[in-house]
Amino acid sequence: MKVAKLYGARDVRIEQAPAPEPGPGEVALKVRAVGICGSDVHYYKEGGIGDATVEQPLIWGHEFSAEIADLGTGVTGLHVGQAVAVDPARPCGHCEFCLEGKSNLCPEVVFAGSPGVDGAMSEYMVYPAKYCYPLPENLDYAEGAILEPLGVAIHAVDLGKIRVGQMAAVLGCGPIGLLTIQVVRVAGASRIFATEPLGYRLEAAKRAGATDTYNPQQQNIVEAILNATKGRGVDVVFECAGAQETVDQAMRIAKPGGTVVLVGIPSVDTTTFTASVARRKGLNIKMSRRMKEVYPRAMALAARGMVDLRSIITHRLPIERAAEAFALLEHYRDNVIKVIIEL
Repeated sequence: MKVAKLYGARDVRIEQAPAPEPGPGEVALKVRAVGICGSDVHYYKEGGIGDATVEQPLIWGHEFSAEIADLGTGVTGLHVGQAVAVDPARPCGHCEFCLEGKSNLCPEVVFAGSPGVDGAMSEYMVYPAKYCYPLPENLDYAEGAILEPLGVAIHAVDLGKIRVGQMAAVLGCGPIGLLTIQVVRVAGASRIFATEPLGYRLEAAKRAGATDTYNPQQQNIVEAILNATKGRGVDVVFECAGAQETVDQAMRIAKPGGTVVLVGIPSVDTTTFTASVARRKGLNIKMSRRMKEVYPRAMALAARGMVDLRSIITHRLPIERAAEAFALLEHYRDNVIKVIIEL
């Protein structure tokens, strides 16, 4: 079978590997679609994220859907040929944090496509059956792969605790930002501000439901949003760019007592902002870490047409062109938003 491996920064190789066999409680998956995430691009560009570095060749990819190819012993509720979306996170289930319902913070979590744990850029893989969710019939494999980033957006909005009629801002309109806009709209925000330096992504933000859009290369977004809210600021800000300037902007446009949810991953393992601004406003600052058990909610929103997963998919490429896909995303070529590797 073909696999795409990352050996280090910008070193992607397509190789052959033996197809695995499922063990007890596992299924063999014929991988059908893998989304390339912003975190994958960090691994590609920098060879790591913070202290998580690629020391050994890694099959990466954690946004994926697949077809059940075989069942291990003891597996029930799934059948060969079934389409499934797959949760990449496998928490231990028994630590303090898992028992508190915070499995996304489990220190022993095994996460597909992260250093030391091979992911889904592979024609076949085995996976524990309990993390495979049958896809609704009206969702295709590419949409199934987008359920994971939709789950990230849902978790971020959960942290923000936005209420019906409140105002929100989303800074950065990549895939997570665009999905966050959609979820915030579904949650009942009365006004959604979006900022993004790439014009085509700003247009995508409008289609996703943003009511007010701003390009930081053309105007001072802090002044613009504060003017638009008569100096008050917005109730909840979702920082989805991972840039130092957007983190500081988030603090400045949030209302006193408001909430800032930091979702983006910075290229440099440091986040800074003007402390006096955040302190004097008494802001609630929350760090968003992946997601909790939200797959059923994500599937319900998508299956009922309340969010549009296809709208963020701009490119579909075969696994043989994986290196091209990453270069496309690194340099924002061809109006790229989300690339799906199809197998």
